[in-house]
Amino acid sequence: VLPPEKPLQAEEWNKLREDFQLPEIFEEVMLNSMIRCNSPIDVAKSLLTHLAKRDGDIAYNVLVKYLTLCVQQGQVSEIRDVYDIMKVRFKILESGAYNLLIKGLSNSDQWRMALTLLEEIKKVMIPSRTCYESCIKAASHHQEMKLAFELYNEMMAKGVVPTLDVLQSFFYFSRGMNGAELQKELFGILLYLRENQIYPHKTFMRSIKLWFESIPGGNWRGRLTKIKDSGQCPVCNHQLEDSNLTEEEYSNLSERIIRDVIHGTDTFRKTSPKEFEAFQTFVESRLPFDIVIDGLNVSHIKSRKMQCENLFDAVNCLAKENARLLVLGRKHMLTNSSNWKREIMKEMQNKADFFFAENISEDDAFLLYATLRSGKHCKFVTRDFLRDHKACLSDSVTRHLFRKWQRGHQISKNKCFSSVFSQQPPFHYDCVVQTTGDKWHIPYKDVFEEKYSYQVPRKWLCIQQK
Repeated sequence: VLPPEKPLQAEEWNKLREDFQLPEIFEEVMLNSMIRCNSPIDVAKSLLTHLAKRDGDIAYNVLVKYLTLCVQQGQVSEIRDVYDIMKVRFKILESGAYNLLIKGLSNSDQWRMALTLLEEIKKVMIPSRTCYESCIKAASHHQEMKLAFELYNEMMAKGVVPTLDVLQSFFYFSRGMNGAELQKELFGILLYLRENQIYPHKTFMRSIKLWFESIPGGNWRGRLTKIKDSGQCPVCNHQLEDSNLTEEEYSNLSERIIRDVIHGTDTFRKTSPKEFEAFQTFVESRLPFDIVIDGLNVSHIKSRKMQCENLFDAVNCLAKENARLLVLGRKHMLTNSSNWKREIMKEMQNKADFFFAENISEDDAFLLYATLRSGKHCKFVTRDFLRDHKACLSDSVTRHLFRKWQRGHQISKNKCFSSVFSQQPPFHYDCVVQTTGDKWHIPYKDVFEEKYSYQVPRKWLCIQQK
């Protein structure tokens, strides 16, 4: 249904509604169409006026759709009017309406009203990331960096994960500003990128570079480079951190994961203690392994192939160098089916040890246990990112060690299925944000990726203080 180009009278709206196949949803469909076509606001307003006269009231979802159009067009006075109507009519609004109201107001000279709304939301729920970030950007845009960081720290304390977009905005709006507190906060964001193995995209990296170079009297200079395979930066000759864990770091990490993650509360949600004990006995009698494979996960790598063929390719590829393999499977793999052929399974079992868990078990704890018990050399294969387990590690030092260990030990599918499989990690240096105080090294990607990724970047920003 195409929206009219100019406001209509009541009888004209009635006529359109009667001609529509499903009159009961006419208003919603019409407003959706207006949003899509970005119709003039007075056209939408004439429909709402007609509705109010006809029904004596306007439904919540219709108001939200009208609000969407107002926000899309930056119609601040209309946004305020809709909010006044909603406040009187409804005791509580849901998060979608709050997101719209805050987004609309924070982009205007009425941005402080968005902060008032944020306070209102906090009384009933944790505000969404969109609400927080709209307010943060508004404060940053108006050079109120202290307020922006207060909101950011509050958001982080509530476990709301920021987007790269809002992190970039801090560097963008802080350009040329002075102050030790501001610098400390911005360095904190860089350390957040380090701890969570987040790689900024090119635009974000440029904002970081320009911010450093704009610090009054800071004498920072940033240059783009590629780190040598040895881990040395060609710009400043600094040697980057080693990607290998020391014996002490490895044993601390191994102890913590086995204690907090595997024997902690989250292991037995989907597996029984009895099954896990059987697995431990199985592993201890066959240690050490060179590679542990999450069989079910790997079996889904190529959707056009049979699951057992995907797993078979991986096992063949990884067994080439006489590596000792452990495949974590599920009991249903032993039942002859269209995806699991008995003869292929038998052939694989000649090349690798298999442990078949119950069909409801959670693999990650098994995977971590077998890999860590096998020693520092042991790698693992899964397309999962093991994020849940990182969250079980309570302190940032252990979380950083876990990510570092993961970067050096997780084999991704593209490496695994290349014609030559190397057990060496690709780099001897650690691919995360690093600093010595007067130098920063920041790995970055060409394109924006919100998702966590295996692929470590080859491009770096080197920033040093002259």
